[in-house]
Amino acid sequence: MSQPGSLYIVPTPIGNLQDITLRALDVLRDVSAIGCEDTRHSRVLLQHFNIDKPTFALHDHNESAQITKVIQRLEMGESIALISDAGTPLISDPGYGLVHACRLADHSVIALPGPCAAITALSASGLPTDQFMFRGFLPVKQQAKQHAISELNHAYYTSIF
Repeated sequence: MSQPGSLYIVPTPIGNLQDITLRALDVLRDVSAIGCEDTRHSRVLLQHFNIDKPTFALHDHNESAQITKVIQRLEMGESIALISDAGTPLISDPGYGLVHACRLADHSVIALPGPCAAITALSASGLPTDQFMFRGFLPVKQQAKQHAISELNHAYYTSIF
């Protein structure tokens, strides 16, 4: 059962819907509402598991506007789940601003374990896994991209982009 006034960070499958955890399904069924990176994409997951909860969009373009609304709902005792299109929210996905604001407002933030594309790829890569660095997305512009890559020429760890 979800804790009132809590934000849940709920990882979602990276391709195969059966990769969702039982705990994630329990939380999604129990929370008051679900914040989604893309509600159309999330609808497929929620319908597949017969989860009928109100959803709202929370993405890079509206996150700052949604933060106040989510905090108000948490203060009223609602529990909210945050999901991204695939994998763990906040890992190269929206949600940092919301989590930061929840922490400042003294609301519980509960992260569930689950799929993460970076770790999944690393585990099957054949590269050393004892030390690695996650770098997110490379810059789009060619010069900036080359600079970012050249900074890692002498790295002694596996780099994940």
